Amino acid sequence: MTEVDSKKEMLMKKLLEKHQEAKIIRKIVLTVFTIFAVLFTGIIGGGYLYIKSALKPVNPDNTKPINVSIPIGSSVSTIARILEKNEIIKDDKVFKYYVKFQNESGFQAGDYQLNQAMTLDEIIESLKSGKVMQEAVFKVTIPEGNQLSQIAAIIAKHSPYTKQEVMNRLSDKEFINKMKQLYPETITDEVFHKNIKYPLEGYLYPATYSFYEEKPSLDDILEPMIKKTDEVLKEYQQQLEENNMTAHQFLTMASLIEEEATEKVDREKIASVFYNRLDKNMPLQTDPTVLYALGEHKDRVLYEDLEVDSPYNTYKVKGLPPGPIANAGKMSMEAALNPANTDYFYFLAKPNGEVVFTKTLEEHNKAKQKYLTNQ
Repeated sequence: MTEVDSKKEMLMKKLLEKHQEAKIIRKIVLTVFTIFAVLFTGIIGGGYLYIKSALKPVNPDNTKPINVSIPIGSSVSTIARILEKNEIIKDDKVFKYYVKFQNESGFQAGDYQLNQAMTLDEIIESLKSGKVMQEAVFKVTIPEGNQLSQIAAIIAKHSPYTKQEVMNRLSDKEFINKMKQLYPETITDEVFHKNIKYPLEGYLYPATYSFYEEKPSLDDILEPMIKKTDEVLKEYQQQLEENNMTAHQFLTMASLIEEEATEKVDREKIASVFYNRLDKNMPLQTDPTVLYALGEHKDRVLYEDLEVDSPYNTYKVKGLPPGPIANAGKMSMEAALNPANTDYFYFLAKPNGEVVFTKTLEEHNKAKQKYLTNQ
């Protein structure tokens, strides 16, 4: 081998070594970058989920009063620490920054009765107004599955207003537009559809509401019920978008499930029947919509009732009715968003409250003959 060839070989060897080193370095850099990217994504994602959780009530179902004392001169940081210590909020820092972000101030010192079901906005409002320190003058409890006329009667029973005054205000376009401005993601133009019986049917959330004045305005009684619906719907916003479903459609479907459900029923299966029928362009054929169209409360729907001429009659009109037929609770809302995966198209309730689900009309008729006709 000549000296020239030897130099060439050494040069090639060095080039190969450098190439190999560069390759190893690239692998190390790529590996490190990937690890940092995964960690960064995890931290950001985990942080987002943590903050989202911290903004929600500690326990939405626990309304047991907890005594909380806020000393005179307490800063927002001090108040946040007291609230976290008493398990009224999940994280004092999240509460503190939420207060700053909302530009809230004017918290009052004193002894409060708060609970774990309160939202951050409700806690803030209580600390600003001191209302929770007072004893409620009256309370209004709205049960699940109630229609607007029933809710109006309940409000009239506990407040200074008549049922007709409540119904008139709930149908007043001025009031509806006022609610639409306050809660634009919940109250939309869909409530003004020409076929809708009552625009705000299904929009007054079932819960217990406390009032601290002898005669609050009617708006002050009704608005918290709509506000609560808005707060609940915000929890489902992402799922609604993923399902391409509006708030109005969601409340409508949830109300059908609520009205068909019994204590012993699997609401997710009822939801699956409704969605299966919609997918096949079949009428929903649910009796509560017929009763809603008739404006009656009956134990049993007769064949002649099914002929009622109404956009709410789901035996005659395909698709969802124009709007909700009652207010739905959380269980029915959850079922509307998470139906069971079934191939059922029919169901009927047995006299004992159990529900029989079937796949074909023939199976449904046999079940009807077995459990209803022969009773």
